[in-house]
Amino acid sequence: MSTLLIYMPALNEEQTIGKVIKSIPKKIKGFSSIEVLVINDGSTDNTEYEALNADATVVSHKYNKGVGSAFQTAVEYALKSKADVLASIDADGQFDVNQIEEMTAPIVWNNADFCIGNRFDNGKPDNMPPIKFWGNKQVNRIVGFVGKTKIHDASCGFRAYSREALLKLNLQGNFTYTHETILDLLDKGLRVKQVPVKVTYFEERVSRVANNLSSYAFNTLKIIIRCLKDYTPFSFFLYIALSILFIASLMGGFVLNHWISAGTITPYKSVGIFALSLCGMSLMVFTLALIADMIGRTRNNQEKILYLLKKSAYDTKEDFEQKEHPVVQ
Repeated sequence: MSTLLIYMPALNEEQTIGKVIKSIPKKIKGFSSIEVLVINDGSTDNTEYEALNADATVVSHKYNKGVGSAFQTAVEYALKSKADVLASIDADGQFDVNQIEEMTAPIVWNNADFCIGNRFDNGKPDNMPPIKFWGNKQVNRIVGFVGKTKIHDASCGFRAYSREALLKLNLQGNFTYTHETILDLLDKGLRVKQVPVKVTYFEERVSRVANNLSSYAFNTLKIIIRCLKDYTPFSFFLYIALSILFIASLMGGFVLNHWISAGTITPYKSVGIFALSLCGMSLMVFTLALIADMIGRTRNNQEKILYLLKKSAYDTKEDFEQKEHPVVQ
């Protein structure tokens, strides 16, 4: 008996959410039962009513917490309700619900632990702003570099996760989850499959997450830097230490060359002192790299303990009572 939980984050989606829910296939290969979960993230319109009217389960946040928090609420629900696979898709009809079967198939056949959609298999989608397309490409390169895996679309919200992936997943950010999820699961050795998906961009539609590109880029960069620091702490701080040492070497070399040719460091005495200070700073950051590496090892052990605790808690409890009485958060 396999259960598929299809999750939709929703913020003021009364115009589309009912139609999208009703269009979801009633049968999907590999699953004996399907449940649709809507995380109503502080909507001020009739999103909750429309979702309930379309026979979806609704969990509501009292105020808008962001897609990262909405996803974490969905993960918790999926684990408590004993879902075998969690699939996420947008509530605005941007993606083709008939591709949910394609998205979940690699997990059903045990060829992947989680799947992410790839909107760019045929290049830039129609009506996608060029600056947004370019920005996505840069984020893909950064996430791929950090995760040591070529990622084609790190920001796509159309995805699927096995139960094992959900048990091992631990997120820190509330702004968005797409990049952090990839990095966290890849760091733990889970297998990823990237599935080409169709996407429709509506010209009048404004993105809920990336409506301000500069703010989106800043928040995304913060998440990626945090992940880089957490997952590769020694390399992260070592590169900083070496960069500082390189600058110190350039400044120190300039002063040394002047001393050799002129017999004095005047008028560059302050430059020499600053170069020595940078050398000391580089040594301090290198020491921090060693400490961070030790803390990183401790963190890995804590992640393993947390996984075992979650597995024990969620796999031994009775059926999730909130299927009939969702908790309003």
